[in-house]
Parts: sequence; structure tokens; C-alpha cells
Amino acid sequence: MDRSPIFAVLMTVLGTAALLLLLLIPSRAPARDQAVAAPQPPPTQRIDVADNYFGTVLHDPYRWLEDQESPQTRAWIDAQVSYTRAVLDRLSGREKLRAKIRALLDFDRVTVPWARGGHYFFMQRKKGSQLYTICLRQGAEAKEEVLVDPASLSADLSTSVRIESVSFDGKLLAYSVQHGGEDASSVRIFDVDHRRDLPDVLPANFYEGISFTHDDRSFYYSRYGTEGPRVFHHKMDTDPKLDSVVFGQGIGPESTVGLNLSDDGRYLVIDLVHGWTRDDIYLKDVAHDGPVVTLVKGLDARFEVQIGGRQLFVLTDWKAPRGRILTGDVDHPDLAHWRELIPQGKDIIEGFSAVGGELFVRVLQDAVPQVRVFDTGGQAQGKIAFAGIGSLSVLYGLWDSNEAFFTYQSFNIPPTIYRYDVASGQRSVWHAPQVPFDGSHYEVKEDWYTSTDGTRAPIFVVYRKGTRLDGSQPTLLHGYGGFNVSMTPDFEARYALWLESGGVYALAILRGGGEFGEDWHRAGMLGNKQHVFDDFLSAAQWLIKSGYTNPDKLAIDGVSNGGLLMGAALTQRPDLFRVVLCRMPDLDMLRRHIGAHNVYATDEYGSGANPQQFKFLSAYSPYQHVKADTRYPAVFLTSGDADQRVQPFQARKMTPALQWATTSGHPILLLYDKNVGHNGGSTLSQDVDELTDEFSFTFWQLGMNGDWK
Repeated sequence: MDRSPIFAVLMTVLGTAALLLLLLIPSRAPARDQAVAAPQPPPTQRIDVADNYFGTVLHDPYRWLEDQESPQTRAWIDAQVSYTRAVLDRLSGREKLRAKIRALLDFDRVTVPWARGGHYFFMQRKKGSQLYTICLRQGAEAKEEVLVDPASLSADLSTSVRIESVSFDGKLLAYSVQHGGEDASSVRIFDVDHRRDLPDVLPANFYEGISFTHDDRSFYYSRYGTEGPRVFHHKMDTDPKLDSVVFGQGIGPESTVGLNLSDDGRYLVIDLVHGWTRDDIYLKDVAHDGPVVTLVKGLDARFEVQIGGRQLFVLTDWKAPRGRILTGDVDHPDLAHWRELIPQGKDIIEGFSAVGGELFVRVLQDAVPQVRVFDTGGQAQGKIAFAGIGSLSVLYGLWDSNEAFFTYQSFNIPPTIYRYDVASGQRSVWHAPQVPFDGSHYEVKEDWYTSTDGTRAPIFVVYRKGTRLDGSQPTLLHGYGGFNVSMTPDFEARYALWLESGGVYALAILRGGGEFGEDWHRAGMLGNKQHVFDDFLSAAQWLIKSGYTNPDKLAIDGVSNGGLLMGAALTQRPDLFRVVLCRMPDLDMLRRHIGAHNVYATDEYGSGANPQQFKFLSAYSPYQHVKADTRYPAVFLTSGDADQRVQPFQARKMTPALQWATTSGHPILLLYDKNVGHNGGSTLSQDVDELTDEFSFTFWQLGMNGDWK
């Protein structure tokens, strides 16, 4: 059934303008709090394409939208953007909401510093500024100086910069330059003493790590692309085309590679990453130009290696799905000589750092991070602790330095950077953001829900103290559930806005993440992905049964892999939610593998080109499960041309599929920015605009009148 037969004629004869005129047609269901009927979406041509997947025929009527540069697709994007603007710009209270969002986002923001040679290098976005700059303090108490300001690199502020590495003496700085939100970037080298860029420039590509040698005469870097992952050695003042390949010849593009040079500058650790479940580790004595030697290869496990002095420290889930730390020495570095230093316990070892002669181990206790301190013999020396439910980062510092840095935050506490004295165990605030948000008004709770198959998982719930839990509260549920990523009690301005507007915020811990170790991760990947969706749906039902909300007041939110989660939730249980915020989503899982640069994703999801994996992908792929004449919730999709990790055609195809199928009268909108990608790089104004659109849409659909009005 094609509901838009005139589309082809309009496109050919009248062009985009004809489509825009259709925006004036009143919808079947008028906007909830608007005096004038909302426009209907522009019609989208359905051109049937039938694919035979191993004997199963599936239809794809919006395949033509995969061609991003075709005139038809560009006209369609313009029409959808105009429709979205026609719907959103008419909503009341947007300017007051915009002012509230700007206040929550516009404050002095600082990243954890690189402490090198008595200097402190960090990223900073000052209050009133649009982009992050690269800054330097020449001493702990010195005033910061801007070294690199991306505002000078593009007139439209579409170019951003990021620190990639700093030499051990603090004289050289490597920084990346990216356009929009693209993953690809170029790399430049900055001479700190002379405050200027050097001629050494790595052209735009996908880089994973950079480490300077101690003499500042060269650096090592890793790059991946269609040729596969490679580690290169670059000598300063030479053409990068002449860089020698240190590692990776013959390895295909299904893997990536990272690297790290030991703090003494002698040993290069090379990490060949196969998806999110396996690493091969190699070592090269660069001080003596030794060969690349294999430490571990071919084991179905993850390994992370750091070097302190002559000692290797290895975090792994090999024979320990919750994590353990092994140790060895650089003279006998291979796996056969490793011994257990910190055994697996009941809590998850998520990360560690070798700083100041000690080990700082980040563990997750029911998805709440702690940092525990051990000596090099594995003996416990204490912990770094804060009262309440919050998140501690790993410590950042050098093996021979007494100085380290970490962050602490929670849902109601903005991220604060602390300086830590390893010898005394004393900490002091290095930077505390001045956010106009009083977290003391809100209660943070951790509870547990039960999933479909009986699996129990945590759920964090945050709300204003004194809120009546009578099932009527607007509630925003967030989830991710994938790639071994642990979701912890972190602060985000978008959720602070939600709380200040009277909403309840919830974060569901789902299988597929890393909160309970590798077994938990694998229980939500590949053929087990449905567990993630079952968990999320169960968490939503728990919120309803526990008296927080009801389906007409429940909104859900997810980005990237979380966008896939949103697509699965709305197609499997459209009756359970009122609003879906689906950001940068994977949605057509049968064609996800086509043209994407995310080499990890196939190991996590599988591929529609594989007959066995097709079976479980087709069972849940959201795009293929959109059904005609279904009452879908209001949906807000976000994507953009510059997304190189998740193909923007996925959101482009899902949008008309839902617009065509829904009978609820609730709007299906696509927020599409040609410069937006997966890797940040947006300006303050772009962030403010996007959140204003998302939350004016959500507040309108849920009938909320926040404090911002």
C-alpha cells in the first residue's frame, strides 16, 4: 500500500518547493497545546526493492535514500528539515527553554590535564565561548594560556581540535583537527617553546594513538583504514609519506591497533584489537630498535598492558570474566612468565593505572565505580572514596611522578577534577565547574528490576526530593547495553534540565554492557541481543509498577547503539512509551555493515551477509519491523551527513517508514544537520539548539510545564 503516489511527479516537475507546500496540510491529530493544527510530514516515495536473504525475501521501499548525494535524497532531506522546523518552531516557551539550556551548558569547562615537564596541558571551553581551545599552565597555580584556538581554522566554527599526546618534557604537543563530527582527522605537531605549528602534519585519516620518543626527534602513531591497521614511525622534519611501518603488514581492516610508549621511553606496547572481546599484545624495545615480540596472541580474551619500571601490569578477563591483574617483567615479557597479582573478586575490575609507583584499580560494585590502591606486590593499600552514589575515574599520571588527577561526578554532581598526591593520599580540587544547578534538591537511588528471563539488574532513579510517586510523573529512561560499555552515575546537562523541569530520570543497566564483566557483555551481543531489549522493556515496566510513571508519561532516550535500543523498543512495544528520542541510531541491521567505518560493530552485532547471523538480526532489526497501521509513539530521530560511524541513511530510512505506518497522530520528526557526526565537534550554540529542539518536543508531547516557563 503506497500512501504517496504523487511524490515522483512532484519531485520531477515541481521540486522541493512543492513538497514544502504540503507542510500546510493539517494533520489528523492536532498538536496537544497549540491553537493551530500541526502540519503533516512530506510524502516520501516508496520504490520497492526486494532482497533475497538466503531464501527469505524482504522488501526495502526506501533503499533510494541510501544514496546520500543524489538530488532526490538532498531534496528529501530539505523537505524533512523544513517539516521538523515547521513543527518545532511553533511551540510555545522555546526561547525561555533555550535560555535555561544555555545557562546549564555555558560555564567554564576543563578536561583532566596532561602533566608534563612542570606544565599542564588541557582542553578548555570558557564561559561564552563556542569551542574548546587547547591551553597550557606553566605551573600548577599559573594562569592558563591558549595554545590552539580552532576559531581561527574555520569561519563557520565547524572545525574543532583535541589533544592527542604530549611529549614527556612538555616541549611537543600533538593535536587532531576534525571537521564537524567526523571520526577522521588530521594531526598537527605544536612546538610549545616557540608557540607554533611544525611542518609535520599527518593527513586526514583514522588515528588511534600517538607517542613521542624521549628525545623529541620522532613519534610513533597508529592508523587504521581500508588497508588495515598499521603502526608507523615518523621522524621529525620528514615527509609522512616516508614513515616506516613498524607493525601491521598483512593484517586486514577487520581489526584496529593502539599503542602506548612506556613512561621511560623504552618500550612500545602495541595492542591489536579484534572487536570488543579479544586483544593480541606485542612489545618493541624502541630504545635499542629491537624486534616486535609477541606477548599474547590468539586467546579469546581482552588484555591491557601498562609498564612501571621493569614490571609489566596486565588487566585481563582471560580465565576471569570479572577481571584480574597479572604481572611479569620486561626481560621475560611473554604470557608464559606472567603471574597473578590481583585475583578476580566479586566486583568487576574495569580499568587501572600505574601511577607514582602504585596501582590504582577502578572497580564496579553493582555499577558504581570505586578506586582501590595496591602496591606492586598486589597488597591492598586503601581506596579513594566519596560518600553517596557517584563515579570515580581512573587516575591519570606517570609512573615516576607523585602527582595524579581524577574526576568525580554523579547524576546531581557536575564532574570535578581532583589533584591527588600519591605519597600522602591527599586530594585537592583542581577544577570545580560552576554550573547553575543545585544537586542537593534531588535524591539518587539504586534499585533492582527483574528482566523477562529472571535476570536481575540495577536501575538508577533520580528525582526531586518530596516528589509524589503516584504513577503520574513524567519520566525519562535512558539505556545503552552494548560494546562492553559501562553506564555509571555520571552528570549530563540534558538530564539536569529534565530534573529541574520536574521530571524523574532513570538509567537502566542492561546486558551487553560491561557493568558485570565479560559474561554480562556477551549475554547481550550477537545472537543474545534480544536480552538487551528485554531488559530495557522490563525496566520500563518496573518504573510503571513502582509508581513512578505511566505509559502516557514515559519518554525513552538513547544514542548510537542506544539508538538501536530505541528502535527495537518502539517497534516491539509501541504501547509502552509516549516519546522516543532516537539519536545517531543503528536501525537497519541487515545493511548496517555496508559503508560504515565502525570495524568493531560487526563483532558486536553480526552481519546481514552471514546466513547464521541474518537469522537473529532479521528477528529484531527495527527498520524491517515497522508495521503499517500501528499507533507508534512520538519519535524524534537525530542524524547528519558527517556521521562516519553509523550510516545516516539508517535514520533517513526509518523516518519515512514510521511516518507512513503510524496511525497515532503523534509526530515523527528527523533532526538532520549536514555538519553533525558521531564524534562531537559541535559548538555551544549547536548543542543549545539541539537540546532546545529535543526537549521542547518532549515537553510538548508529555504536557510538561517546567520551571523554565
